[in-house]
Order: sequence, then structure tokens, then C-alpha cells
Amino acid sequence: MSADRAPSGADAVPLSVRAAAAWSWRVLLIGAMLAGVVWLTAKLSTIVVPVAVALLLTVLLRPVRSFLERVRFPRGLATATAIVGFILVVTALVSLAGRQIVSGFADLADQAVAGFNEVRDWLADGPLGIDNDQLNEYWDQLSGAITDGAGASSIVTGALGAATTVGHVLVGALIALFCTIFFLQDGRSIWTWLVNLLPIASREKVHQAGRRAIVTLSAYVRTQILVALVDAVGIGVGAAFFVPALALPIGILVFVGSFIPIIGAIVTGAIAVAVVLVAQGWVAALIMLGIVLLVQQAESHILQPFLMGHAVSLHPVAVVLVVAAGSLAAGIVGALFAVPFAAVLNTFLLYLHGHDKFPELGTDDHVPLLRRRPPSFSELAGTLRRSGRGESAEVPGGDDAGSAPNNAGATVTQEVREARED
Repeated sequence: MSADRAPSGADAVPLSVRAAAAWSWRVLLIGAMLAGVVWLTAKLSTIVVPVAVALLLTVLLRPVRSFLERVRFPRGLATATAIVGFILVVTALVSLAGRQIVSGFADLADQAVAGFNEVRDWLADGPLGIDNDQLNEYWDQLSGAITDGAGASSIVTGALGAATTVGHVLVGALIALFCTIFFLQDGRSIWTWLVNLLPIASREKVHQAGRRAIVTLSAYVRTQILVALVDAVGIGVGAAFFVPALALPIGILVFVGSFIPIIGAIVTGAIAVAVVLVAQGWVAALIMLGIVLLVQQAESHILQPFLMGHAVSLHPVAVVLVVAAGSLAAGIVGALFAVPFAAVLNTFLLYLHGHDKFPELGTDDHVPLLRRRPPSFSELAGTLRRSGRGESAEVPGGDDAGSAPNNAGATVTQEVREARED
């Protein structure tokens, strides 16, 4: 009769509830781990951000280093030439346009003040009908927060914080420069050391996934630079017809903002339209809006699909969510690095799950083993017997270790070719 007894204990819990509970604690554990990683990254941002910048600069300067090596430059000299040339180009551009940029942003600030006054007048006289005295009260409260004692102490605290921030920026710049030098000079050895920290069974898979992730990052960086340049030139030239003195600052603002996909383009385009609205009125602002939309549509539907192709292949919804999550977690820095991080992670995980986005890369490039266990007596005896019969003994990590793969076809992209050269 025991078969007729009702289940008790764990057996009384439905199978669906037990499955949900098993999933729940695993999801909570993964969430806690991710939260810990985000917290640790935020605490070490002075180190993590420069290393990420160095990685992007390495991807950007690697073609220059490879070209110099092809014309018989030694690796060290090619690395030094690429980095010094990059610093000189950036310094020259800032020096040539610096004075105009400073004066232009001062005018842009004046236009922003005029825009605020115009918006305040519209709030008072428009359909909202907010009392002018109430608006003045809000403005007085804002001014009082700056001029009273608490505001003064806040300003002093802010100044001290700014000095600390400047120190962090200088330290970060040195770390980024140092890491860029060694990533360009000895990136393969660093990657080999990292991969050899993993279990032997997973090293080859991770190595091949990492090669494809670098191709994705290369495609993203170069495409974003070109897209940002096209956006800046297009919108800057459009702004030159209405506010010539502010065309260069607007172009620079658009160039920097374009590195935050979708959201950056929307915000900087809106700023350009607002400046033209204040300076020239509604008709000019509508024309400027049309120019901004035309440039951004051409960039979204022609440039990015043509240049980036399937290398990144993130859905726009995923891009928006990733940018939002990055900005919430780490502000502007998080928004800048969110999309390349997501694109690299997407390529990496897809390969680990059997989907190769770059089959033309092949799998002939192998990471050498750094740690080899001593051969056992039986393995040593077998090697000696094969040698005695005139057979060649196989040595792990021999001539094929670290070798470049063969040509996989004429349709290999530039990023793939450079990954193969390294």
C-alpha cells in the first residue's frame, strides 16, 4: 500500500518549481559575479580605462607598424615610429586648430545662454504660461547655490576634485602609452601568456575566438573613425552656411559624439540644430535639421553596412541597450566602450558556440605551449624506439606554433589580412 502514499519532502515540490529554483540560484550567482566585476572595474577605472584605450590604439596603429615592417623596419623601430607619428599628428592638429576651437566654444557658450533666454521667454509667453517671477525665482536659487557659503565650499571641493582628476588623467595617459608600446611590440607574447593560463583543453578554442574578436575590434575602430569623420565634415559644412564661426566646434563635437553610436549622433545633431535656431531662426534650423538627418541616414544605411559588414552585426536595439547600460554603469566612458566591448564579446562567444564569423581566418595559427610537463618514462621510451627506427618524433608546439595561416581566399578583408600577418 506504500505506493498509494502521497509524496513528502522534496518529492512534493512540482518538477517545474524545482527547475525554476535551480535556474534562479544560478542566475542570482551569475548576476552577483557580474555585479562584482562591474564594481571592481569601477574601482580600478584608472587602470582599466587606459588599458582599454591602449588596446584601441594598438588596433588602430597595427597597420602602420605592419607597413613599416614590410619596408624593412625592425619591429621596435616600427613600433616607435607609429606611436611617435600618431602623437605628432594629434599635436599638430590640436595646435593648428586650437585657438579657433577655444574662441569657437566661447561663442558656442554665448549662444547657449541666448538659447536659454529664448526658451525661458517661450515658457513664459507660450502655451505653458509659467509665471516669469517663478522662472526668475528658479534662476535666483541656482545662482544662490553658487554664491552662498555652501556653494563656495562646493566650488572649492570641486576644484580639488578637478585637480585629482587631472592627476588621474595624467597617470592614465602614461599607462595607456606604456601599454600601447608593449601591445604593439610584444602583443603576441602577452596573448600567449594569457591563453596558457587556461586549461590545456580550452586553449586552442579561446585562441581562435580571440583572433576573430580582434578582427571585429579592428573593423569597429576603423569604421567608427571614418563614420565620425564623415558626420563631422557633413554637419560642420552644413553649419558653416548658418554659423561660420561655430562650424569647427560643432564639427569637433559631432566627431567626438559619433563614437557613442546612435545616441551620440542624436545629441550632437540636436545641439547643432539648436545653435542654428538661436542664431538664424526657425527656417534655418529646419534646413539644418534636414542636413543632419541626411548625413546620419547616409552614414547608417550606406557607410556602416558597407564598411563594417558582418564584423560587428549588432542589432540597433542591442546597441541602444548596451549604450544605456554602459552609461549607467560608468558614465560617458561606459557609453564609449560599451558597443566595442559588446561586439567583441558577441564574436568571441559565437565562435565558442560553433558559429565562425570569419572562416577565412582558418585555424592553422596555433598558440604555443609555455608549460610542458616532463615526459613520462613510457613516453620517453617510445620516443627512443621511434628514433632508433629512423622515425621523426613529434614535438608539441614545434614549427607550427605561432605560424601564420595560409591564404584562405581572395575575398579576405583588410582586418583579416592583418590578423593573419601577426
